[in-house]
Amino acid sequence: MEKPGRMDCPALPPGWKKEEVIRKSGLSAGKSDVYYFSPSGKKFRSKPQLARYLGNSVDLSSFDFRTGKMMPSKLQKNKQRLRNDALNPNKGKPDLNTTLPIRQTASIFKQPVTKVTNHPGNKVRSDPQRLSEQPRQLFWEKRLQGLSASDVSEQIIKSMELPKGLQGVGPGCSTESLLSAVASALHTSSAPITGQNSAAVEKNPGIWLNTAQPLCRAFVVTDDDIR
Repeated sequence: MEKPGRMDCPALPPGWKKEEVIRKSGLSAGKSDVYYFSPSGKKFRSKPQLARYLGNSVDLSSFDFRTGKMMPSKLQKNKQRLRNDALNPNKGKPDLNTTLPIRQTASIFKQPVTKVTNHPGNKVRSDPQRLSEQPRQLFWEKRLQGLSASDVSEQIIKSMELPKGLQGVGPGCSTESLLSAVASALHTSSAPITGQNSAAVEKNPGIWLNTAQPLCRAFVVTDDDIR
């Protein structure tokens, strides 16, 4: 027995039915859904699903799924779109470039600016040393802990012994990390090595640490140390 609401669809082979169902609830109430039924009663909810079932037996290129009619104008638009795609092969293709995206914008730092001074007596001071030097990581010497030097025979070389007056500063500062800090300071800086002169570094080395000096308390090298 044929259900009410289904009607014949002349655009499809004999026996095919079309049904339009009005939604009665929800935010889309009042809108309709279109379904098609094969002669055996199989239900189809979309045009691609219908095209896969019919295959090459029916040309659905100009078939309008909602109205159930063949629309020659729609076929003409599809042909025109295909011709345009052939003339513009790059249009619509995904960008296969794997390079990182670069923001294409002008740098604001090179543009002229207008300086507004509310108080002409004000002066802006800058620290030339801070501007010229690169920032340094705090307590970087801890990354060298557990590493040892070896000779050509792969025998571990015994580390140097530092004077007793050198005492480390910072969290978990061992003798090995103190040696790395002093050696690095002697190698990278031509300034005198004095250690951490601020007494506050003992309380909070993360704030009062002088990154230009090794992780040790202030010290003075005596003649006995040299001998």
